[in-house]
Amino acid sequence: MSNLLDSWTADQGPLVRVGAAEGVLAALRSAIESGKLPVGTKLESEAMLAQRFGVSRTMVREALRSLASLGLTATQTGKGTFVVADQAEQDLRLGRYSARQLMEARPHIEIPAAGLAAQRRSSEDLEGLREILDAMDAEEELSQWVVLNSEFHARIARASGNGVFATMQADIEDAMSKQSNTLNQVLDRRKESGAEHHAIFEAIERGSADEATLAMMLHLQGVEIAVETVTGKDTQDL
Repeated sequence: MSNLLDSWTADQGPLVRVGAAEGVLAALRSAIESGKLPVGTKLESEAMLAQRFGVSRTMVREALRSLASLGLTATQTGKGTFVVADQAEQDLRLGRYSARQLMEARPHIEIPAAGLAAQRRSSEDLEGLREILDAMDAEEELSQWVVLNSEFHARIARASGNGVFATMQADIEDAMSKQSNTLNQVLDRRKESGAEHHAIFEAIERGSADEATLAMMLHLQGVEIAVETVTGKDTQDL
């Protein structure tokens, strides 16, 4: 098996720090889907893959999580990570919830929460959201951007003044983070997402519930399109 792994990584050079996780994911996914790493192959350790690609173990770990979300690999405790499929699943695996479940639920949580936030937000809420957006705009590391993305959505839910929305948002946070990490490693829609986030914030800042709900709806539609692109399947059909 080591010869097989050596052969497909022979022409893999070091990856730059920015986009490293994306590069590792793309290389591994391509090798799996092309059959260079067939089903049943045991992947090398994080440390060995990090050495081969010239990146940190953190970057490799992020890429491996995305491979698992795509349904291409599975980790067996004490044994390692194995290739389990040669094509991505039609629904992302995101821990407790799937991408389909998120896309069905999020509009019922985040759209009304955004509208209420526009009506009820405090000056502290606005300042907190503005600081998060500024940090997201400046952040180059995907893992940190994903954390900030989760906090942005959580802050809106809290600003709604409705504890039910805040609790539901907290419940799906882990799945949302896994989905965001995978989508942005494959597509990197951070620029588009940033514009959508700014539109949501500006509507909340103006106090317009109608504009805030519309902006959030458009953002979620953008996420849904990204999911469909990555999985190659309309989430409405899952």
